[in-house]
Amino acid sequence: MSIEHWWPKLKRSTQKWLIENNGDAVSSDVVAEITQVGGVITSDAWWVGESGPSGLYLSDEAVDWIEAVANGEVPERP
Repeated sequence: MSIEHWWPKLKRSTQKWLIENNGDAVSSDVVAEITQVGGVITSDAWWVGESGPSGLYLSDEAVDWIEAVANGEVPERP
């Protein structure tokens, strides 16, 4: 499931955290919530970036998508 489908299912507090920490490693709690609402984290999902010791990072396209949402714009899917 793509970001535009799972985003509205996230708690408002989680959406706020993602907006305020856009581009940072995503905490394990947030990753768990994303998967709980249907976000499947696979290497071919356009919104998934790198994963490393500090956690999962969203792709540059996903960061741009969240920034558009934060600015009240209608984001486009890459």
